[in-house]
Amino acid sequence: MSVPPAAGLASAKAAGAAPGAVTPMSSPTAWTGGGLISTTAGKVFFQNSSGGTFACSATVANADNKSVVLTAGHCVVNAGTGEVYQNWVFIPGYGNGNRPYGTFSARVLYWWSDYVATAGNANYDFAFAVVNTVNNRTLVDTVGAEGIAFNSATGQHVHSFGYGGSDAEGNGERLNHCEGDEFADAGRAGSTMWGIDCVQSGGSSGGGFLSNFDAGAGTGYLVGNISVSAGSNEYHPYLGDEALTTYQAAGAA
Repeated sequence: MSVPPAAGLASAKAAGAAPGAVTPMSSPTAWTGGGLISTTAGKVFFQNSSGGTFACSATVANADNKSVVLTAGHCVVNAGTGEVYQNWVFIPGYGNGNRPYGTFSARVLYWWSDYVATAGNANYDFAFAVVNTVNNRTLVDTVGAEGIAFNSATGQHVHSFGYGGSDAEGNGERLNHCEGDEFADAGRAGSTMWGIDCVQSGGSSGGGFLSNFDAGAGTGYLVGNISVSAGSNEYHPYLGDEALTTYQAAGAA
């Protein structure tokens, strides 16, 4: 199943931005290409029950309610304790402290039950947040949405986007980009994850992996989210039937 991208008010304004050079790489670089991804990718902040504040990344996914973002399971729930994180917000187009399209607070968070039941099996490290409106406009009507695909082909050429926290990545203040050909995760027994030869650092978790990505338009289909890394590789969970069921619940909320 695939749901195509959707243009929104903000994406129409950003579409004229000149695309940056896109070449295979083994380390993330700043995304300068503009396009839809510059508004649909965003930064996440949330708190745990101890009051600690944490950051992740997420991407707007087209859905019936126009209010869904894809992120990582470990960005919404503690798989070891089952604690659901609080004060969860998504800031599309975030950059250098700026919130050009507002701050969208989550009204409900969805993850696959086996992620907690297995105490954090990364095969299930995906989640969807349903956000509230800002100025009486839905998220998709404000910034647009990327497409999303389930049970899709593997081994594709993909692009990943996130807000890594290292000095080289702008300390979480800018959107970064990787790309490469997917390969299966051979390092973990029972893994169904796929990865590329590039690693974004902490804060990028939850950022989107997109296939069929048009660098000029900034559009593509979400096929996973940044989850774990090993060596010089970062991996995403495969969006299969479990992810589809979770997405459908979020889209109907």
